[in-house]
Amino acid sequence: MKSLILPIFAVTSLVSAIAFLNPSSASAETIRDRQINQQQRIYNGVQHGEINQRELKNLEAREAKIAAQRRAYLSDDDLNHREKIRLTNAQNRTSMAIYRDRHD
Repeated sequence: MKSLILPIFAVTSLVSAIAFLNPSSASAETIRDRQINQQQRIYNGVQHGEINQRELKNLEAREAKIAAQRRAYLSDDDLNHREKIRLTNAQNRTSMAIYRDRHD
């Protein structure tokens, strides 16, 4: 049993180190997937009459700003920790706005 612990620990450490060194691909995909989800929430709100045209315009402008910010951050093919936090915070604020607009 003890002979298996060290190799398992070594493999998990290696995998963690690789993921830590190159978080941009996973982070970028997570952010992109979340943007798609939020677009779907906006679309559903419009279809159900919960989001009016003014709210739609505002939400779309927010989403466009996040997408432009993401493209700018990924222009060097790297998404660092600070950039990921900024994008996540912007998406959190937009998500709350979507919720408020759908439930007002």
